[in-house]
Amino acid sequence: MRTKILGAALAVTAALSLAACGSDSGDSKSDKPAMSVSGADKSTGALTLDTVKAKPDLVVTDTDDKKYDLVKETKGRPVLLYFGYTYCPDVCSTIVADMAAAAKKLPKAEQDKLQMVFVTTDPARDTPKRMRAWLDAQGGQKVIGLTSDFATIQAAAKPLGIFVDKPKKQKDGSITVSHGAEVVAYSPKDDKAHWIYTAKSTAADYTRELPKIVKGENP
Repeated sequence: MRTKILGAALAVTAALSLAACGSDSGDSKSDKPAMSVSGADKSTGALTLDTVKAKPDLVVTDTDDKKYDLVKETKGRPVLLYFGYTYCPDVCSTIVADMAAAAKKLPKAEQDKLQMVFVTTDPARDTPKRMRAWLDAQGGQKVIGLTSDFATIQAAAKPLGIFVDKPKKQKDGSITVSHGAEVVAYSPKDDKAHWIYTAKSTAADYTRELPKIVKGENP
């Protein structure tokens, strides 16, 4: 496995440059989708989207090999949505662990409301069984793992401004998987994405802000 953090930065225009784990040789692509955000001086906590975004119309398979309709299953609930893969050696495990650790500090009723969703960007290798074991190992027993064919996953990520590139096999046999490292946060009040977290966000940021997000308030 070869991997590299391509970088996350907020430009003066408040457009978000995508963070990703991917190829050693991975040059950033000028056609990557970007999200327009407010609060560019806030480098770690939740950033507010200038335009709210709907949930992807994603009907896929969960880690129990059952059909999972993202819009239907998460209706009226606060949601944290992340696209990543289990073979990622650094960013993905950190993000999932940080989200999960922060969620466990919420009151039980709010823990039950919050939906944390992990969508694999490497569906050929991330079987439901592997995803469940990996998520649990990060402390994410309550994180919902989802998989589908790659085209469906990429199509779901694109309207959100999340870059997902098809896994590539290198000459040395390693696999490169490039994807955005943003976590999209949805309000339970309107089921729309209002905020995003970047790879720079910490467990402390999630812990501080999730109590407001689960209520649909600006963190």
